[in-house]
Amino acid sequence: MSAVSANASVMDGIYRHQRHIYDLTRKYYLLGRNDLIAALKPPVGGSVLEIGCGTARNLLLAARHYPDARLYGIDISAEMLKSAEATIAKNRIGDRVTLAQGDATRFDADDLFAVGRFDRVFFSYSLSMIPGWEAALDQAIQAVAPGGELHVVDFGQQTALPGWFGRGLKAWLARFHVTPRSCLGDAMAAIAQQHHGELRFSTLYRDYARIGAIRLPRD
Repeated sequence: MSAVSANASVMDGIYRHQRHIYDLTRKYYLLGRNDLIAALKPPVGGSVLEIGCGTARNLLLAARHYPDARLYGIDISAEMLKSAEATIAKNRIGDRVTLAQGDATRFDADDLFAVGRFDRVFFSYSLSMIPGWEAALDQAIQAVAPGGELHVVDFGQQTALPGWFGRGLKAWLARFHVTPRSCLGDAMAAIAQQHHGELRFSTLYRDYARIGAIRLPRD
C-alpha cells in the first residue's frame, strides 16, 4: 500500500463514524475558522480552494460570505467527502462548489478541477493532520494565482494558557492523529520569502490558535 493510500485509510477509519457528529463537536474548539473565512475576501467572481475540506462546513460559510465566488475543495478521506457532498446538496450550492478526492501533498488542480490556480487557497485545521504538512504548504502555494493569497489557521502552542491545558489538549488531539505544528510561522515565512510574498501571521486566544496569510505579488 502506498503512503497516500495508507493515509487515506487512516483518515477514513477515523471519520467513518465521526463525520456524522464532526461539525457539532468541533465548533467548540476549532477556533479561528470564522476569522479565516472573513479574511479571504476573494475578488468578485474569484476562485477559492480549501485543502482538507472535510464536511464542507467552511466552504458553505464561504459561499454565504462570497456569493460570486467559485468554490473548490479537496480531501484525502472519501468518508469525509460523503458528508461534504451531503452538505452541498442540502444547501443547494452544487452549482458553485466542486469537490474532489486528493492528497494535499501532491495534487494536480488542473487535472482535478480544470483550474490551474486560485485567487485564494486555505487550510483550516488540516495541516495538523497531514503527515507531510510542509510539502502540503509547498504544494498549496503553487496553486495560488499571482496576486492571490494562501491562508492558514490551526492549533497554536497555548503559550499564554496554563501548562496543564496545553498538555491535556495535545494528548487528546493525538488520539485523532492531530499534531499542532510548532514551527508553522517559520515555515510560512520561508515560503513567503521564497516566493517574494508578504506574510501576515498572529496568534489567537492566548495562542490557542495561530492564523496567517501569504499574499503573492502580481506578475
